[in-house]
Amino acid sequence: MDVKTYYQKIRDTEAKIPTPFTVVISLQTDDGGKKGVLVEVPRHLAAKMVVEGSAELAPAAEAAAFQQAKEAEYKAAQDAAAAAKMEVTMVSSDDLKKLTDDMKKLKSAAKVTKE
Repeated sequence: MDVKTYYQKIRDTEAKIPTPFTVVISLQTDDGGKKGVLVEVPRHLAAKMVVEGSAELAPAAEAAAFQQAKEAEYKAAQDAAAAAKMEVTMVSSDDLKKLTDDMKKLKSAAKVTKE
């Protein structure tokens, strides 16, 4: 293939992609590429992959489903990271004694009001 034609095809394909990042679906290749893997790539790389025959642009419905799945995975990772954080508060022994005394008073006051 002529190098000039190759790069012209990449530029033409890139011009047809409206967003800076797009979802592509991989195709089966002779060098071990797996078919059907979705991935989000920059516009230029997507155009190059399409021209080389290693991927095709994903349909809008599949791209939207892929984006939603990635967003759900991201939120789950954020939730897991937040759950892993542990907050520690240092309390002096005098403050601890005061807090336990206050709790005892509250519990005894609650017993009196129930009766």
